[in-house]
Amino acid sequence: MFKWRNIFQWLSVTFIALALSGCGYNTLQTTDEDIKATWAEVLNQYQRRADLVPNLVNVVKGYAAHEKDVFISVTQARARVGAIQATPELINDEAAFQKFIAAQGELTGAISRLLLVAENYPQLKADGLFRDLQAQLEGTENRITVARNRYIAAVKLYNVTVRSFPSNLTAMLFGYKTKPTFTVENEKAIAVPPKVDFGAPAPAPAAPAGGS
Repeated sequence: MFKWRNIFQWLSVTFIALALSGCGYNTLQTTDEDIKATWAEVLNQYQRRADLVPNLVNVVKGYAAHEKDVFISVTQARARVGAIQATPELINDEAAFQKFIAAQGELTGAISRLLLVAENYPQLKADGLFRDLQAQLEGTENRITVARNRYIAAVKLYNVTVRSFPSNLTAMLFGYKTKPTFTVENEKAIAVPPKVDFGAPAPAPAAPAGGS
């Protein structure tokens, strides 16, 4: 009797394992881990950018100390990014995720305005430290774009599994829910890295409308 009981338990476990694998359980596990890994890389690259900001501000200040509004804007934007707890749990909280992405988008805009200031200062553009920071920023922005796209792809695969039948039943059973991703609106705002090519001169101001 004991032997038959063991065999029955083994068959039950095997049946459950096969049923779960056929209902998307293994896919949910795999894609969930992929999301965690890709999101960690997104956070890593955003942190790398934030670490560059103070040095970038300081070197620009050395040539354009009177551009206070721009410096304040960048510093405040970076502070707002730093005030948000950038943890893996962000991807499980839609509101917190959108707040984080909005703050990063604001910092992107502030950095872009800071870089535009350099267009008016040829000596700043020729500064070796500034050019080094420029190269680091450009590389970081590219890595952010790559990391973000990988995250988007991972979330897409996971969310499709969560919503599709019969894996959606497995998702409901084990508490798997869809995860937030980058929307079209904030993708437009942050998909293009700030322009850091200072080879071309700044464009001339547009002529007033109605002028001769």
